Amino acid sequence: MKFNTHIPLRTRYYFLRELVQYRTCLRAGNYVHAWFHLERAHVLGQAYPLEHTYAHLLMLKFGFIIRDFKEVLGQIPRLLVGGVKSFVGKIPVGNTGGANVPPLRPMPIPPDLQEILRRG
Repeated sequence: MKFNTHIPLRTRYYFLRELVQYRTCLRAGNYVHAWFHLERAHVLGQAYPLEHTYAHLLMLKFGFIIRDFKEVLGQIPRLLVGGVKSFVGKIPVGNTGGANVPPLRPMPIPPDLQEILRRG
């Protein structure tokens, strides 16, 4: 069994870049694009416990910001379990992390993110 503890530097760069874009869109009130970048950050960070948990924490906060209580309630179990599943390498690859998708459903990864993940 492989334990994931540290995100590769290159992947971390792109994870953080998506978070910067998320915050920029959030401040501008562009919630659709903010969520888009948060989902992309989740895909990049989901194999690593800290980044995966942080993405879900931001999704929880986003749910409160937009007053989407389905999202808030959906993020609570993801916050509790997501990081552990990342640590032991049992993640649904490509899952975007929102309450609008089943938490265990693998999903296609956009080609640009595939390339980032492939190169590490």
